[in-house]
Amino acid sequence: MRQHLIELVLFSTYAELRAEAARSYLGLLWWVLEPALMMGAFYLVFDVILKSGGPDYLPFLLIGLTVWQWMKSCITHGGYAIWTNLAMVRQVSLPPHVFPLIAMLSDTVKFFFILALLLVILWCAGYPPNAAYLALPIVFAVTFLAAAGAGFVVAALVPLVPDMRFVIEQVLTVVMFLSGVVFALDKVPPPLSTIMALNPVAVLMEATRGILMYGRWPNWVGLSKVTAISLIACWLGAMFVSRLAPRYPKLAT
Repeated sequence: MRQHLIELVLFSTYAELRAEAARSYLGLLWWVLEPALMMGAFYLVFDVILKSGGPDYLPFLLIGLTVWQWMKSCITHGGYAIWTNLAMVRQVSLPPHVFPLIAMLSDTVKFFFILALLLVILWCAGYPPNAAYLALPIVFAVTFLAAAGAGFVVAALVPLVPDMRFVIEQVLTVVMFLSGVVFALDKVPPPLSTIMALNPVAVLMEATRGILMYGRWPNWVGLSKVTAISLIACWLGAMFVSRLAPRYPKLAT
């Protein structure tokens, strides 16, 4: 049974990517355009107007927005997956966990295409590959776990309270600004910078930028803590979905 579920998830992820490419003129291109447009806006505000960006601000910003786009998409698309598929939940005998997982895996595949483009841009800009790249799979695995944990929690609750998705969008915007996605935390005065540095997203941003820009190995202690938090969030989210699964078929579409 587990083998069949894995095959179903993988095939459904592939089918979702094909369907999205077929129904969208922009498709994967939008994944490039969105962070590029946001990068232009934040660069104008923080570097041109406020003069607080610094010499490495463009690659700093591009890495942060690319990783954040991936995390945000996993949380929102995965978080809304059960709610948007309530009709299918009523018709097929599948664990509802499958729907968020398919959405998050689809977003992850798109992220790796964008990552390849990001790496080329960084190499051309003078940030060549380095030995610390060996840590990237670990950092990305933890990043996926963190996004999946939040995505499963959201996925469990949104079908019961659909209007929660508007709150989620605002919360994610706040998290972006509190995680060092668009500005360096060392520009924030203490003790606020110390508190913000404890944010799991900030730890992941620092680890990714350290590898790609400076050839610096991640803080393994901090990464271990984020892994533990992410695993707990995944377990809680999956448990919430399992507990609420009998209620989903009875909800209005």
